[in-house]
Amino acid sequence: MAFRPLAARAPSVLLREARPLKALFSQAQRLAHLQRLLDSQLQPAAREHCHIASWREGTLLLIVTDGHWATRLRYQQKRLQRQLQALEQFTNLTRILFKVQPPTTQSKAVGHTIDLSTRAAENIQATAEGISDPNLRAALERLASHASRKEEKN
Repeated sequence: MAFRPLAARAPSVLLREARPLKALFSQAQRLAHLQRLLDSQLQPAAREHCHIASWREGTLLLIVTDGHWATRLRYQQKRLQRQLQALEQFTNLTRILFKVQPPTTQSKAVGHTIDLSTRAAENIQATAEGISDPNLRAALERLASHASRKEEKN
């Protein structure tokens, strides 16, 4: 007797039909909807720093990217709570909690990246050849060498 695997099903079908996945998917959709409502009440600059973690039993837990934004939002907490209570989904809102949690993604490396075209590197090298100060000349030559290394990598 040979084992015959089940036919593959599209992820969207699994999300709608498999019981555990269906519950998880509906919870994610609910939180996404609540996030859109929250974003409509936040200042534009604060939107990327504040995300809903949970909403249950009258308590809204918000994850904030850093202490600076948590402090700013705490100062606006009463106003935000009143505005959210005016919305149907948040009518029984009794308190808002803020939790600081830095983003889990790695930020870009600190420092400057040098993107020089070959032509720019040639111009810098030509300028370096006309400089009599050895320190400045060496610095310009190092700068010009970055383009050649980048071209070699590609």
